[in-house]
Amino acid sequence: MQESDIKLKIQNLANEIHRHDKLYYQHDAPEISDAEYDVLRQDYRNLIRQYPMFIPENDPEKAVGAPLITRFKKVTHLKPMLSLDNAFTPEDIFNFDERIHRFLNLEASRPIQYIAELKIDGLSAALRYKGGQLIGAATRGNGTTGEDVTHNVRTIKDIPQYIPFTEDEIEIRGEIYLTKADFFALNEIREKMDEAPFANPRNAAAGSLRQLDASITAQRPLRFFAYDLVSPILLKTHEETLLLLSAWGLPVNIDRQLCENIQSGEAFYNNIALRRSQIPYDIDGVVYKVNDLDLQRRLGYVSRSPRFAIAHKFKAEQAITRLNAITVQVGRTGILTPVAELDSINVGGVIVSRATLHNEDEINRKRLKIGDQVVVQRAGDVIPQIVKSLTDHHSFDIYELPQTCPICGSLTQRINGEAARRCTGGFHCDAQVLGRLRHFVSKQAFDIEGLGEKNIEFLYSTKRIQRPADIFKLQINNGIQLPGLENEEGWGTLSVNNLFQSIETAKTIELNRFIYALGIPQVGEVTAKILSKHYQSWEKFWAMISHHKEFEEDLESLEGIGPLIAHEIISFFQNPLQIEWIAPLVDLVTISQDRSAKNVTQPYNGKTIVFTGTLLTQGRQEAKDIAERLGFKVSSSVSSKTDYVVIGNDPGSKSAKAKELGLNILTEDEWLNLTNV
Repeated sequence: MQESDIKLKIQNLANEIHRHDKLYYQHDAPEISDAEYDVLRQDYRNLIRQYPMFIPENDPEKAVGAPLITRFKKVTHLKPMLSLDNAFTPEDIFNFDERIHRFLNLEASRPIQYIAELKIDGLSAALRYKGGQLIGAATRGNGTTGEDVTHNVRTIKDIPQYIPFTEDEIEIRGEIYLTKADFFALNEIREKMDEAPFANPRNAAAGSLRQLDASITAQRPLRFFAYDLVSPILLKTHEETLLLLSAWGLPVNIDRQLCENIQSGEAFYNNIALRRSQIPYDIDGVVYKVNDLDLQRRLGYVSRSPRFAIAHKFKAEQAITRLNAITVQVGRTGILTPVAELDSINVGGVIVSRATLHNEDEINRKRLKIGDQVVVQRAGDVIPQIVKSLTDHHSFDIYELPQTCPICGSLTQRINGEAARRCTGGFHCDAQVLGRLRHFVSKQAFDIEGLGEKNIEFLYSTKRIQRPADIFKLQINNGIQLPGLENEEGWGTLSVNNLFQSIETAKTIELNRFIYALGIPQVGEVTAKILSKHYQSWEKFWAMISHHKEFEEDLESLEGIGPLIAHEIISFFQNPLQIEWIAPLVDLVTISQDRSAKNVTQPYNGKTIVFTGTLLTQGRQEAKDIAERLGFKVSSSVSSKTDYVVIGNDPGSKSAKAKELGLNILTEDEWLNLTNV
């Protein structure tokens, strides 16, 4: 496969993952099974490990959950509530164990103790207790902010209203679920009342918890398992945490095992897989967590998941159905994506009617034709894909994406070396403009409630919003109504006022989220945070844009940026149409310093550090993480702007250059003294 094909496949996989995340987390209406979603995630991860230069700007590895629905108040978690990375094979599990040893700089022969727990297929929730009283509850949401479901959670009998710990405010985390028996009974009741049955217990639990009327939730037999605690209590192990939660009266799953090494964890997984059908509630794998809490703190987190835990998922499920048609979607970057329209089929408890086909090369490689019987696979909670066709073709017509855009009629172009075919319409293509507007208001960007996909399309089609700045000019007549909007279905005075309130709140935004909202190619959440941390303010970032060469060199010096992303950033700001989108927006919003930068004491804030050679007491990644927590900018290259160079064993050319420039050079011991490790 050519590199261009690989790049397009990665982008298409990312787009599909985000679409299914939204269906799963926001609408409780997944189109594919958990197993199919996991396969999709696995395909994506395998590709970006091999081709990190093609990681897309909307990298799903940097996102948690999906944008919140608009019916509930927001709640900020005491600390991020992240997703788990997934493993599918014994090799994945052993690699996870090896990564931990490498990060901690431990000998491979030294075993690490794990807790193996069942991965309940439910809805994650955080319970807030203060003075022993239950004062709030929230869904995971996007990992940082969740939906306030306090009134509904109070109806769940498993959850105590009071716990015997009154010293501090704490957060107890767990999974809300339905047993299989209760799920089937609930669906029987719904069918008798001519209501649509729930697809699976997880959807039923999520739908029950998200009722605006708590009395409806009270009628649903929701259950709860606690699995974590956020508190100032000094505990040594995760096992101690679970025992404490149980002592406080929280239900804790007893089907777990303390494992002396990862091999023991794998044995537990195999045992659970054999008796999975006998377990009275749905599970989709086993979770391994490092038992030692000090080691957990050292390992920390990567973007969307902890380093100290992983979910060992069960295998994907497959089904056979008919390929009825191939439709074409146009994304915000102009990429045309073919989508399979299928006879609806139940795959692992979820009804699937559509599947991604990635690109025209993928269709032709699998020799797919309309009318074929195809194998559809669903791995994970969200995304389906076609594995192969079961129909033998004596002749096969090569599939080609349209030469003109199905949305705007502009010519489409396939660039040499790329698998993607793109619409050349740019800002003249409604699909691309709408995609950019949706990205702009998404949860990780400006997070404007009330501007979901349907409402954005309506306001765009009625010419009320054509570019981001228009959003902040909607409010007139003291925020009472938009002209003519009161006559439209779903746009009553209350809805409009709620929208205005959300827009007003969104006018103040942190720098990293503002940069992400612009939709710069290759700039996802993590890259936006790198840029924000480096430039500190929009004014400094904007000032650098006109100095192309200096800007490019500055960008490439940042750890995690590199030449490809630097080129995309510079190209973005060289387009005058992009500037037309941005310039009026800056005058309408307040771009603040990132919250993390304001709340954390960083003694070396703004200083640049470079590591070279092998460190004996720390893994390289752990050293970088510590440096960033202290405020350092970790760079991959040495220059006159470098403040410190840490030299380990067998240093490379960076050491010689540091000496030549007369920089501040630290030995590993001096580095440890500097950080008080």
